[in-house]
Amino acid sequence: MLRIDGLSAWYGEAQVLREVALHAEPGEVVTLCGRNGAGKTTLLRCVMGLHSGQSGTVELAGVELTKAKPHQRARHGLGWVPDDRGAYATLTVAEHLALPPLVGPDPWPLERIHEAFPALYQRRASPATKLSGGEQQMLALARVLRMGATVLLCDEPTEGLSPLLVAQVGDILRQAKAHGVTVLLVEQNLRFATTVADRHYLLAEGRIAGTFGNAEVQQRESELLAHLGI
Repeated sequence: MLRIDGLSAWYGEAQVLREVALHAEPGEVVTLCGRNGAGKTTLLRCVMGLHSGQSGTVELAGVELTKAKPHQRARHGLGWVPDDRGAYATLTVAEHLALPPLVGPDPWPLERIHEAFPALYQRRASPATKLSGGEQQMLALARVLRMGATVLLCDEPTEGLSPLLVAQVGDILRQAKAHGVTVLLVEQNLRFATTVADRHYLLAEGRIAGTFGNAEVQQRESELLAHLGI
């Protein structure tokens, strides 16, 4: 579904990604982990077309999107869930869910969104910026599922959330996965990641330093946490 090959990225003369290659199959959740500053968010921004200083190729379902603009990538099925949640101060929750175009083959109907995100239904008339951080995270996820994105690019969706909300995020990601949605997930919480992901890429010094299954992550947890600086 998603294939990245030879991806390099720069900020001015500083190179932060070096020939990164990874892939994710339909309905697969893949974690991208690494120390702060390893280039994880930059990689997601490159995939979404939000970072100009890059080279390499990005393919979605066999279609090369390397030269496509961010809105064109979104219409091909890429859904962006940024770490700042991307809420618009002037729009209500209901307006956020009405805003995105329906681009994928299986957009979630509003009834299903309300069932999966009951707190958003209860706050549907509220300005999005009046929501709690956890509710804004749920809205960011609901928005891309509503549009029918086939690949979600999720940047630290559990950061700063309570254990209860972390569990809810995990449940939503598992529902999306069961529906065939592919997820590329930047996540520092390895224990959470093993509950939702199929594979894990370790990014170090701008390169893929290893690929691990859940069993290997659990066996080498202390080593990996030390590598991540956690």
